[in-house]
Amino acid sequence: MSEVLLEYHRQGAYLKVIAVDPDTGEEVSTLGPASDPEAVKRLAILKLRNKLAALKGPPPGGGKGIIV
Repeated sequence: MSEVLLEYHRQGAYLKVIAVDPDTGEEVSTLGPASDPEAVKRLAILKLRNKLAALKGPPPGGGKGIIV
């Protein structure tokens, strides 16, 4: 993911950030305090990265680690 498109919507005391991956068209949205827009932006980007990783499927080996 080299580029992310961001859309901001202020709703009273809240800020909604929509993050879109232009390569796949996948999008997520996050809602947080308008007083901290940078944190809401970071959360939206993290959420998008997690969604794209989940769509790729589990890592080799089934994603299971060693349980001690």
